[in-house]
Amino acid sequence: MKIPINPLKFVPFVTGLFRIWSLTMRYELNGEWKSYLKRNANGEPFVIAFWHGEIFPISSFGHKTGSNFVVLISQSKDGEFISQVLNRLGHATVRGSSSRGGLKGLLAAARAMKKENRMAVFTVDGPRGPRHKAKEGAIFLAQRAGAKILPVRAYAKRKKIFNSWDKFVLPLPFTKCSIYTAEPYEVTTEKLDKEAMAIEKDKLEKVLLALGSDQQ
Repeated sequence: MKIPINPLKFVPFVTGLFRIWSLTMRYELNGEWKSYLKRNANGEPFVIAFWHGEIFPISSFGHKTGSNFVVLISQSKDGEFISQVLNRLGHATVRGSSSRGGLKGLLAAARAMKKENRMAVFTVDGPRGPRHKAKEGAIFLAQRAGAKILPVRAYAKRKKIFNSWDKFVLPLPFTKCSIYTAEPYEVTTEKLDKEAMAIEKDKLEKVLLALGSDQQ
């Protein structure tokens, strides 16, 4: 008889492992990250934008900085697991993705940004790709919340790259990881019709692909 195992029972273990793993990593900053944290603490909103494949090193870096985040998580079963881990790490989560519950999740994230002064976190090509192709969510959220987009990249020196659609990067323990931040920028205030959105997505893709390009 097969006994089903609820994966949510492993949330405390995974959370603890993530904390320990993060403590072993050494980060090298390239950009004005501390300045952006200070500006956010003073009330300036940001949407942190990065590629889905770099979610582990950037989440680890964010955890070590102790920043105040709200993260948009998909409504899948995997999303529930990730949501509970992030909640244990002290971050707010809202549910929704490009495929299900997206608008509701984006509006909830915008409210959390305004009411709780949180920085939104967005994997711009998630949750299913195509890889390194920006979707609308981060741009819509930035305009809705009156926030600037803050592009971030992470480059781990020693890592395991998985054969997944996003080429998921798992930094090895005790490795050095370079974090690159671009100057935050404003999205258009005009209506985000098809043409305007295409321009904004192309701009975000180019900024992220160029950020720390010497490390690629």
